[in-house]
Amino acid sequence: MKRRNFLKSSGAVAFPYVAQSTVLGANDRVAVGFVGVGGRARWLIGHEDFAPARIVAMADCNRASMAATAKLHPEGEKWRRYDTYAGMFEKEKLDAVFVETPTHARVLICIHALQAGLDVYAEKPISLTVEEGQVLTRAVRRYKRVLQTGTQQRSMPINIYASKLVSSGKIGRIEKVIVCNFLAPERWTPQPAEPLPEGLDWDQWCNQTELRPYHSQLHRGWMKWRDYDGGGQSWGVSGWGTHSLDQVQAALGTSLTGPVEIELMEPGPRGRVALRYANGTLVSLEQEIIKDHQQLGAIFQGANGRIQILRGDFITDRPELKKDAPDATKEGPGENLPHLRNFFACIKSRQKPLADVEIGHRSNSVCHLVNVGRELGRKLQWDPKAERFVGDEEANRLVSRARRKGYELPVIA
Repeated sequence: MKRRNFLKSSGAVAFPYVAQSTVLGANDRVAVGFVGVGGRARWLIGHEDFAPARIVAMADCNRASMAATAKLHPEGEKWRRYDTYAGMFEKEKLDAVFVETPTHARVLICIHALQAGLDVYAEKPISLTVEEGQVLTRAVRRYKRVLQTGTQQRSMPINIYASKLVSSGKIGRIEKVIVCNFLAPERWTPQPAEPLPEGLDWDQWCNQTELRPYHSQLHRGWMKWRDYDGGGQSWGVSGWGTHSLDQVQAALGTSLTGPVEIELMEPGPRGRVALRYANGTLVSLEQEIIKDHQQLGAIFQGANGRIQILRGDFITDRPELKKDAPDATKEGPGENLPHLRNFFACIKSRQKPLADVEIGHRSNSVCHLVNVGRELGRKLQWDPKAERFVGDEEANRLVSRARRKGYELPVIA
């Protein structure tokens, strides 16, 4: 029986599920492909150790990106290149795929990979809307695959240690959590078309979004615009804000739920936002951004002390709490290694990874809630179990978005 069977319809690709036919042994190397080899993928490929795996192929709608990426790795020129991810899924005998595309294209590609019997490392943020995250979570469970979200602080030993200090009550009941006032996305205004770069499939790049005339600010600056991300520029809500809000979820012990109330404390897209959880804990997006990577955590104010979790470290006014802490994780090459190792280990063990799909979805949903709160400018009630706004249909319409024909989400029961 063929390992995968592909059907093409209306320009999109449907992938009927075919279970993986082989089981990896302890010494087998994981065969990996990359979908999307822009900036983040190049950083991983150029700076991290993929020793438990072997990269064999890459797919990108921009041929220039693949040519540039191939130069970053000793084996890069040997990797087979595909203009479509569908072609790579069909022809390669992969075990897993890294989906490093722009956010607006990510979920549909992830689902097609799951349907093709692949495990997935999905870059953060894993979704453009709450609905996308819901469908992706169901797909991972339906097809019994492993999905690791690219929120690597989940795997840093010292961040795990600090999170447990907070969640276990070492500083008492958490009264307030302070995070950066991360930036909102902006709306695109029509611009005159620019010449299309050679080797770029712009239709494929646009994916679910409107097929606009090509413009370099869309192509290269996509993370700034609402149609393509939730404020994904570095200090945006769903950019590095994803790391910070995921850190909050981890330390509060709320990884599989979310806040129940969203309140805009001041008007406008830069307005401070307060999130309240069911136990009364307040999370406030109020800290001024000073563009220090240490801000990619949060300050936890407890009844018996204070802990600030940083990116790869923590500080506290209770010095005895650092006595048995692991070493700090140094920023730069190697900081993603525990996260990658966890993913590759789970491919073989079939256990849930540290940043399992539902954890990633729930953290990403907090980003979406912040954006909806700013967009509507009023207090909102959220039911984290139903994943719906309470008594507010205008807000509920923002849980999902219309998708371009041919790029609809599949129905996953």
